[in-house]
Amino acid sequence: MAFGGFERGRAGAPMAEINMIPLIDVMLVLLVIFIVTAPLLTHAVKLDLPKATSRPNLTKPEHIAVSITSDGRIFWNGETVDIAALRARMADAAKSEQQPELHLHADRTTQYQMVAEVLAEASKAGLVRIGFVSDPR
Repeated sequence: MAFGGFERGRAGAPMAEINMIPLIDVMLVLLVIFIVTAPLLTHAVKLDLPKATSRPNLTKPEHIAVSITSDGRIFWNGETVDIAALRARMADAAKSEQQPELHLHADRTTQYQMVAEVLAEASKAGLVRIGFVSDPR
């Protein structure tokens, strides 16, 4: 740190060198701060992810086709049933170990009240996998 000298001739000349010591001190302090805080910035969450396989799942769940015609008739897999038999069959299906999917087919002109009643019965029985089947055309 040469602030002055003992020479008389250069006493009035400005100092032309940069003092690097304070800059190096600041750099070292910042380096220590970054070294200490860097491990704290990683937020890792431990997850137990399932293992993927390339084989397709060949066990397909059973499905039940419930159809409602425009005149209010209800069919269980193509067999005509009344609302009481529908309740009993839905309760039996809900008690099975692997719940089947309920595929609901409704005619275009079926009243919504009939569809809502069948959905309510399925919900009361405990069936949770319900799909609406429609004609894409």
